[in-house]
Amino acid sequence: MTWSAKQYTMFEQQRTRPVRDLVAAIPNADVRTAVDLGCGPGNSTQVLAERFADAKVTGLDSSDDMLVDARKRLPAHNFELADIGNWNPAQPFDVILANASLQWLPNHATLYPHLVNQLTPGGTLAVQTPDNLDEPAHRLAREVAAEGPWAAKIGAVKHNERHTASYYYELLSKHCSTVDVWRTTYLHPLADHGAVVEWFKASALRPFLAPLADSEKAAFLQEYQARITQAYPALADGTVLLPFPRLFIIATR
Repeated sequence: MTWSAKQYTMFEQQRTRPVRDLVAAIPNADVRTAVDLGCGPGNSTQVLAERFADAKVTGLDSSDDMLVDARKRLPAHNFELADIGNWNPAQPFDVILANASLQWLPNHATLYPHLVNQLTPGGTLAVQTPDNLDEPAHRLAREVAAEGPWAAKIGAVKHNERHTASYYYELLSKHCSTVDVWRTTYLHPLADHGAVVEWFKASALRPFLAPLADSEKAAFLQEYQARITQAYPALADGTVLLPFPRLFIIATR
């Protein structure tokens, strides 16, 4: 699968709001080094750099396309091509930010403690992950994939398992002095049902669309939008409020 910075930033204001809430909750005052894991086009890195203006801030991403946009946005900061799953920095960080990135990786039971181990004493791991696998947008994608003529290609596609707040609290409490976990449902106002589809084309639909031929992609998206239209009633002016639950973690070593 490939990432598209252009597709992702179509809804930059809405996508950036959760990371602003997350970064604002980081308790550290004296931060010299910070890293953004899965920085995307740099919108989350910008929030991090604005909060800790005196820190050396680095962004990591596995997508060249995303990094091109990130470097244009923040030319004074360092961005590196890297896989979070294999990340082993030479030096620890005061803050590690992972905004809507860790849900793409498996084995959280080992991944999260590994990230904590990359913190300085008193450093903070700040994580935000979508918590929406049971929302209509995801459920309908699985249904369309399993019921359409492309079922042999994508009928078995599944996103990585998501865990509960209590799971992460128990996991991280063994390694951290304090752990704060909360869940927020954002209601993102989108122009219409087509915009809902465009939103998820940049993220959740990627594993379903990647194996399909262009004609299949078009047919898949047409059926998906028809079902989205039924699942998310529009307001009187045509606006669609997209409920989007997200899980937040602030864990201090």
